[in-house]
This record gives sequence, C-alpha cells and structure tokens, in this order.
Amino acid sequence: MPRRGEYNVYSTFQSHEPEFDYLKSLEIEEKINKIRWLPRQNAAYSLLSTNDKTVKLWKITERDKRPDGFNLKDDEGRIKNPNDITALRVPFFKPTELIVEASPRRVYANAHTYHINSISLNSDHETFLSGDDLRINLWHLEITDRSFNIVDIKPANMEELTEVITAAEFHPSMCNVFVYSSSKGTIRLCDMRQRALCDQHAKMFEEPEDPSNRSFFSEIISSISDVKFSHSGRYLISRDYLSVKVWDLQMDSRPIETYQVHEYLRSKLCSLYENDCIFDKFECAWNGTDTQIMTGSYNNFFRMFDRNTKRDLTLEASRENTKPKCILKPRRVCTGGKRKKDEISVDSLDFNKKILHTAWHPTENIIAVAATNNLYIFQDKDKV
Repeated sequence: MPRRGEYNVYSTFQSHEPEFDYLKSLEIEEKINKIRWLPRQNAAYSLLSTNDKTVKLWKITERDKRPDGFNLKDDEGRIKNPNDITALRVPFFKPTELIVEASPRRVYANAHTYHINSISLNSDHETFLSGDDLRINLWHLEITDRSFNIVDIKPANMEELTEVITAAEFHPSMCNVFVYSSSKGTIRLCDMRQRALCDQHAKMFEEPEDPSNRSFFSEIISSISDVKFSHSGRYLISRDYLSVKVWDLQMDSRPIETYQVHEYLRSKLCSLYENDCIFDKFECAWNGTDTQIMTGSYNNFFRMFDRNTKRDLTLEASRENTKPKCILKPRRVCTGGKRKKDEISVDSLDFNKKILHTAWHPTENIIAVAATNNLYIFQDKDKV
C-alpha cells in the first residue's frame, strides 16, 4: 500500500501535571523534556516520558470493538431484574470507532535533585538511565522505588563546579556501555563492568581547542547539547552550538568528521548572547543507515549532511511547504556582498523560529522536525 503524504493526530494525553516542591519553593512544570519508545512486546505500545523531576512509563492501547448482548445488563448498562430474564444470549463484540487509551504503568520519582535532561533505554530492554545536570541514575523498568546512581559529578563544594551533564545515552547493543556529554565539550564513555559508580570514564572524546579561535564565547559554544550513537554502535555524533561532529569509538583524540551547521553566525555571537539564543539546545539524528546526519538551525531551517558525498543541504520547515507532494527547495544563506535571488541574508534570519528537535525514521526515509508548536513530517518523494 503506498504511503499517504498526510498524517493525522493518533492520540493526545496529559503526561505530567504541574507540581510545586514546597521544600525548595520550586514550581515543577508539566513540560515534557524527553520521550523514548520501548520495543513493542504485544498489541500495546509503551513509552517513557519525563519532565524535570519524574519519569513515567505509559501503556497505550487501542480499542475498536466493544462487548454487546449482555444477559444481566440492559442496553443502558443498568442491572436487570433476574426475574425478567427469560432467555440466555451469547455476548458478542460490536465494531466501534477507534478509541486510544493511555494509562500510566509506573512512576519513577524522587531520584533527581536537578532537572532531568536525558532518558535512554538499555539494549537489555529491562533497564534505563535518567540523567540530570550532575547525576545519572540506572533504573529497572519493574522497580519504581529505587535506582542506582552510576555517575555523580557533584563536587563537595558547589563553588568548584566547572561543568554539567548535558546528555546521556546507552550503546545500541552493548548493555554495559553508555556515554554522557558535558557543557565543557567533552564526551565520556563509561563501562559499568569496570565499576559500579562510573566516576572514572573508560574513554573521553575531546577535540583540542584551536588557540587562534579562542574568544569570550568559546566555552559556551563548545557545550554539547546532544549526543547519539550510530545504529551500528561504531560512531557517535555530537552537536555543539555551531557544528555537528562524528566520532569513531576507536579514536578519542579528535572527531573523524566535522560539519558546520551555521558558521555564518560566528560573527553574530554577541547579539545571540544578549537574546539568550546562544544557550539553545539543538538535537541531532542519524538516518537508518548511518550515512546521513540531520540537525536544526534558525529561521526554521534544518541541515542535512551526507557522509559519503560530503554534500550538505539546507531545507526550511514552513506552512508553505505543507501541501501534499510539495517538494522542498534548498535554501542558502548569504553572508555578505550581493544577494542572489533564492538566498536569504544572515541579517534577516528569524531567531525566534528554530528547530531544536529532529528525528529520522529507523528504516525509511521519513523525517520529523519540530518548529515551536508545529510538527512537520517530510518523506521521500517516491513514498508519497
């Protein structure tokens, strides 16, 4: 069956409610920081979702039939008088409109002092990690009242704090290996077989800084906002403010590939610092074959990099591009001099429009990008 070029909302449910931490006089928003799907075990779907403090496991089920023809109840659901029942009926299932129900199965709470920024399911499908600014905890899916602290970078004196954890992820096939990135631009690979508390990393991936590029903003723009293992488990991608880097797990001294996402913003760092955009956290994603990388930018642009051909592409997610079978046109940003017809000037970019979240289908050439409150899904033109 050919895939349609249109998608409808499948289901909507409230995952977290706003809370108030009276101990710290802190309001906990209901916003969702991360969602991770679990492999499907039966007819139901399962997912993990987290706000700043609490992780929840949800079960999502479909119902398109309802039982009918009861003996002890009437059509309105009221209990019948047994004396009025003169014959027995065989109940049967009657088709109804599809109903999707989400029910909370587990709540993993009270394990994080700081804001949760990551959840990642282990390849054993039994455990998962949750990471905040200073700690990473390991949970068993069946156990909600305790977790194991596997990383703790909190110093004895908080005035000595020099970095925070920004993202964490399990290896796709080795259940003992995970990585976490930091605001200092480093990625640490840890092996849980070596020690229970992974305060010592097995490897650290860090690119030496070029002294000629050193500036007031160097530390801010080197902070890693996202890190992802390739599907093969051989490589990592990391996203900092201006670039995406590909790392080989066998070589920790420097990345094997670096792709500039929006290098033209280097001259705008001062104004981006003033409007807080420099602290935006962009995600990155692999395609199903680990040959292409995608990440977001400003003006609702998103960038795609082909690792084989080294070609890169800038596309725009906008309402004008939402018509079925509409083919996206490549966009170009002009940094100075005379602007060509299809180019957009770097000075006219809209920094309020940004694509922070991106996802690539694991097997098909379908992508999803989130721009403020809009989700755009694009697919290969051959699939439409």
